[in-house]
Amino acid sequence: MTGYTEIKDESELRELIDHPSPAVRRKQLDCLDAHARAWISRSPFCLLATADAEGRCDVSPRGDVAGFTHVVDDRALAIPDRPGNRRLDSFRNILDNPHAGLLFMIPGVQETLRVNGRARLIKDAPFMDAMAVRGRRPLLALLLDVEEVYFHCAKAFKRSGLWDVSGWPDRGELPTFGSILKDQLRLDQPAAVLDEHISATEARELY
Repeated sequence: MTGYTEIKDESELRELIDHPSPAVRRKQLDCLDAHARAWISRSPFCLLATADAEGRCDVSPRGDVAGFTHVVDDRALAIPDRPGNRRLDSFRNILDNPHAGLLFMIPGVQETLRVNGRARLIKDAPFMDAMAVRGRRPLLALLLDVEEVYFHCAKAFKRSGLWDVSGWPDRGELPTFGSILKDQLRLDQPAAVLDEHISATEARELY
């Protein structure tokens, strides 16, 4: 492709965007303080970022009842694995490359909490039983050894209006998941049948 002016190094980048303020640098911690712990305890949702050994990236959603993330201590946290699509993209990446990032969100709150560190997959730990839901103990959990912790400002959420209900689209204007799968997988079943099956499977396999 032509017509692009590509930035090649950080010096070029800094010609466009100045260095962060000292306060922005200082807000980065190397452990979970009281504010981070309180945030995590109230967060029902986070995004998990990983990359494989060759740098190919993946971002995966993780969610459950607020407080589902277990804070082991000020330098470690654990996220239980719940039933999903069994692709294991994030987990296979972690086996190749342990560096991982988490972005914790709270509905209606425009700030977020970023936690970066080195991840491990564990199948047993003293806190695993406490992660059981409906009598089902998770088969494994992601244990993150914390290296960086910092709160992110609300600008992206303010610009996007993400939590402004008045700006939310009408769900009916978007294709259903069944419609998307029908087209992408070239399935014969009607989209309505696929949507019904997806809904029933999700309800049955949440835990």
